[in-house]
Amino acid sequence: MAKIPANAWVVVGDGEKALFLRNEGTTASPHLTVVRTMAQDNPPSREQGAHPPGRLSDGPGPHSSAVADTDWHRLEKERFAKEIAERLYKAAHRGDYDTLIVAAPPVVLGELRKGLHKEVEEKIVLDVAKELTRHPLPEIERVLAAS
Repeated sequence: MAKIPANAWVVVGDGEKALFLRNEGTTASPHLTVVRTMAQDNPPSREQGAHPPGRLSDGPGPHSSAVADTDWHRLEKERFAKEIAERLYKAAHRGDYDTLIVAAPPVVLGELRKGLHKEVEEKIVLDVAKELTRHPLPEIERVLAAS
């Protein structure tokens, strides 16, 4: 059973929204409050692409193969994870937090880890591969405490 240290920051994110929270309670009785939110509009790839997927000729003759379209939705999630990592670095550099808990879906958590500065990595006490951004704060507290 994990504990959320007093004054720890908790970042709960997905590819479109991030909540920066602080434990204003104690380790034994956490109370998360919102420090900052980040959001971006990230529609599905089909709504972001301008053209249908291309085709490549298979050589002489009438045959051609489809070329996979760019996954714009995934690219936006990766970019958003980098923005979160940058905000965490700036906050760590200012001394805004000493301990950090991160919760995000596995793909976003992986992208976030890639962008984290060493100074931020050293402050992480727990990471949870789960989507929690649509949960109310008491539910986030419960899930993190049970991790």
